[in-house]
Amino acid sequence: MITDKLKEHFRSKIEPYNKKVKDFVAQYGDQKLGEYTIAQVYQGMRGITGLIYETSKLDPEEGIRFRGYSIPEIQEKLPKYPGGKQPLPEGLFYLLLMDELPDDDAVRRMSNNWVRRAQVPPHVFKVIDSLPQHAHPMTQFIAGITALRTESEFQKAYRQGISKKDYWDPVYEDAMNLIARLPRVAAYIYRRTYRNGDHIEPDPRLDYSANFAHMLGFDNPEFYELMRLYLTIHADHEGGNVSAHAIRLVGSALSDPYLAFAAGMAGLAGPLHGLANQEVIRWVLDMKKELGGGLPSKEEIAEYVKKTLTEGKVVPGFGHAVLRKTDPRYMAQREFALEYMPHDPMFLLISRIYEVVPEILEATGKVKNPWPNVDAHSGQLLMYYGLVEYDFYTVLFGVSRALGTMASLIWDRALGLPIERPGSTTTDILMQKFAK
Repeated sequence: MITDKLKEHFRSKIEPYNKKVKDFVAQYGDQKLGEYTIAQVYQGMRGITGLIYETSKLDPEEGIRFRGYSIPEIQEKLPKYPGGKQPLPEGLFYLLLMDELPDDDAVRRMSNNWVRRAQVPPHVFKVIDSLPQHAHPMTQFIAGITALRTESEFQKAYRQGISKKDYWDPVYEDAMNLIARLPRVAAYIYRRTYRNGDHIEPDPRLDYSANFAHMLGFDNPEFYELMRLYLTIHADHEGGNVSAHAIRLVGSALSDPYLAFAAGMAGLAGPLHGLANQEVIRWVLDMKKELGGGLPSKEEIAEYVKKTLTEGKVVPGFGHAVLRKTDPRYMAQREFALEYMPHDPMFLLISRIYEVVPEILEATGKVKNPWPNVDAHSGQLLMYYGLVEYDFYTVLFGVSRALGTMASLIWDRALGLPIERPGSTTTDILMQKFAK
């Protein structure tokens, strides 16, 4: 068996971290974190702190912080591919898992580790092929993930009997295998659905992002860089969003990482969550078509936005449950576009929408955050390089989201966190208590 130095390094962190948590709970366990209202209970538990999620935290003003580092800091501090400018997602995963910045050697070991684990069993492709070719890519993706479960080390270890303190070990194996294999599964779905099943074999000489781009069929150094940025900034967004929460919830029942991740992807496929990135580009293209093509004026865009709102629809890509400013992930993508495609007609349209929409949303008095989120920009970048099939965009999001959620799930088992079981109530009970 190949010695996994990454795994041994992670093992060394578990005992001291567990001691830190136990000592903290012993001393401060009776302290109250805050109060919540009836309105919050009816509004999807917005703002109620009720989860431990170690890998990232979303600040309303500063955006996502990965182990304390902002998006600009990540872009500066994480190792990059030789000659490249964007952080490598292998490095982000190392940071999320180990809670320390990696050097070039650590990133190389992570990349090589995933290459060794990347072989996808043939039956997974057969399961995907059993679905209609027109099935939504996320349907195919979830089926492929579930089919991978036959390889679960946690499932085998639990059946054979394993100490609770060692649960993290097979979960680590499953999480690492899953991350390593997802690009192959995702690329297979793309080529099956949009390229007549003309599949491309992986190239183990490439880094994680470049190999994914290669299997998709985009052997362009700029697209490699885009994938490195995309997979890094979409990787994690604290624990309360639907996909991360679903993965943590299902994982807390000791369902293995494959089942937990499949549940998270079912959540990501919702239009109020990850599917929004395809809905943004669909909305933009519909607007462009209705307004006669070309680059619409600000006035024309404003009228179309108002029409969208009047019809009771949302403007996709704008607003966020937590953020109260322009999403730093949006700005990172905008900076990429300014460097590589400043005159692209679609980028100019996205920029003009950015100038028009916030003021209109703010004027309604109903929107707490009128600013664009990550979904408002990602589709334009992908379309520029020829990945125009926007129904596939959420699958890309899913490959990235594995990095943060799997690092967190490994820590959940290392810390021995219990099954998640919040209490619930009924409207009648609340009314009997308060509406007197």
